[in-house]
Amino acid sequence: MATMTIAALAREGGVGVETVRYYQRRGLLRTPQKTGGSALSGGIRRYGAEDARRLKFIRSGQSAGFTLEEIGELLALDAGQDRARARTLARERIESLDRKIAELQAARASLTRLAEACAASDAGPCPIIEAFEPS
Repeated sequence: MATMTIAALAREGGVGVETVRYYQRRGLLRTPQKTGGSALSGGIRRYGAEDARRLKFIRSGQSAGFTLEEIGELLALDAGQDRARARTLARERIESLDRKIAELQAARASLTRLAEACAASDAGPCPIIEAFEPS
């Protein structure tokens, strides 16, 4: 039963109203018809438990690092028939996360070396600031 306003749906999903609208524009969430309106007033869109479930799915997918395009594909998959594609998407996301982790670890190591070099001597320019200045 559709009883929630867009504000209530947004609260339920832990997002803002504009985020719900954005997901609607992207085709990830449905945009229900307005109900209860007259010729002068447009009525109110009502959302239900399925909309809240879908919104939470989107947010969980984003937390796992999936793009909105990938989340859209996951939403379109048949839960019982498309396990191979879901696994492929998950493996691709894992590979992407592994690359990002390697980049972050390299950046951390570089910054650690700069911080140690900065602490080693008070003479001359700071190695941290010097490393980020354009040549």
